Amino acid sequence: MADSKTLFILSESAAGYALFEVVAFEEIGSLLEGSMDTVTDIKRFGRALKLKAFLPFETAQQALENANAISEHAMTEALNDFLEMNLPKKSKKYSLGVIDPALATAISEGLGGISCRSDDTVREILRGCRMHLNTFVKGLEGGAAEKAQLGLGHSYSRSKVKFNPARSDNMIIQSIALLDQMDKDLNTFAMRVREWYSWHFPELKEVVKDNIMFARAAAYIQDKSTICGGKSDESEKEDKMPGLIEILGDEDTAKAVQAAAKTSMGMECSAIDMVNIINFTQRMVKLAEFRKNLSNYLTEKMGIVAPNLSALIGDTVAARLISKAGSLTNLAKAPASTVQILGAEKALFRALKTKGNTPKYGLIYHSTFIGRADAKNKGRISRYLANKCSIATRIDSFSDEPNRLYGEKLRDQVEERLKFYETGAAPRRNIDVMQEVAKQLKVDGDSDEEMEEVKTPSKKDKKKKGKKRKSMDGDSDEEMVTPKKSEKKAKKEKKSAKKEKKSEKKKRKSMS
Repeated sequence: MADSKTLFILSESAAGYALFEVVAFEEIGSLLEGSMDTVTDIKRFGRALKLKAFLPFETAQQALENANAISEHAMTEALNDFLEMNLPKKSKKYSLGVIDPALATAISEGLGGISCRSDDTVREILRGCRMHLNTFVKGLEGGAAEKAQLGLGHSYSRSKVKFNPARSDNMIIQSIALLDQMDKDLNTFAMRVREWYSWHFPELKEVVKDNIMFARAAAYIQDKSTICGGKSDESEKEDKMPGLIEILGDEDTAKAVQAAAKTSMGMECSAIDMVNIINFTQRMVKLAEFRKNLSNYLTEKMGIVAPNLSALIGDTVAARLISKAGSLTNLAKAPASTVQILGAEKALFRALKTKGNTPKYGLIYHSTFIGRADAKNKGRISRYLANKCSIATRIDSFSDEPNRLYGEKLRDQVEERLKFYETGAAPRRNIDVMQEVAKQLKVDGDSDEEMEEVKTPSKKDKKKKGKKRKSMDGDSDEEMVTPKKSEKKAKKEKKSAKKEKKSEKKKRKSMS
């Protein structure tokens, strides 16, 4: 019988759910009052409570589903049925001990308000239950429980780090970090290439200012004598000029390089020195090409993960905001005031420490809007831009099918705000813009549905239609051929009906 002191304990494990009933409160009290190590004594602990029921997980998938539900403080149908079947009726007074207070609340709501508790006493009892589960439950001996824990641990961790193609913001974080690092490395390498190759051809850096173009030209020219040689080298000179024009993109610049090579004051390099210079230059050119490909990859990723935010402030600034926040979800949860100064933490804390003016903007300063605003309006436009960034981020993070429409309209709003600061023209209200986008999305969705309904006929459908037309034509021909036969049949039927009527009249007369 369950009285007011009855206590049940729910223990979750990788093997299944176990429900224990405390039968000796005095023994439990002595265990808790004594040393913590007394719980490890199976003889004393076994006298204090007994196993009432055990629900094993049939498959690894079922174990994973229940583990995910428990981690989210939710009660599964299997757990609900298990508790309803084994707990006393509502009329009996008892309480259920659960280790997680949030899970205890979910169980209490799901089972009609039963009493659940989660305190130090319950936690200490559950510690002993986990320790001696192999003794209470038969079939978990010989390492079966450890194997179940290992398998569930692997599958649970795998599900947590599972790749999500719709929200792969981690790829964006790594890409923008690599992009920033490559910009620094390319700048360092460019200075090294200019300094190193200028010992041989110092006039080239005065003609070609761009670092990447300089490296490509140096890797192509190599020895300056190949483009300024005498009559013996005329063929080689003519072969290199078209390629140099293609690299520099201008024939006049290529001729200027050729003229500079003829009067160059640079030193002559040995073959081994030139090989090392050109190898390093070619490595820098390849690194620049990889940087370009990485930038294109980042643009594509931002179009998938955060299209509205990238449409509003650009791919690079949007990626830096996501990287600084840690994820797209964290950025969406942050208020607009945090987004505004994100990236200016040092200046913020320095201002708070010295009681000075706090910064007006962080990473969003690199967008085009703040630079176009007047000095007195930079703070105002940064607040407005941070507000729109927060809206765009939340749309990207929580919408099922994100698109660029909201971001483009938000960008138009920021443009209108800049014009308002300059000319005083009143901008549109935010609710009007959002309703306009919603209508446009609805129209686009209806048109897509109509396009799906109106399908182009396949070859099979065309063949079927052709057969139907032929059959219809055949039927019409048969109808045109057989009208005479039908008329003859109708005349015969009329004659037979008249004969039957006459015979019936004769019978009636004979009967009378």
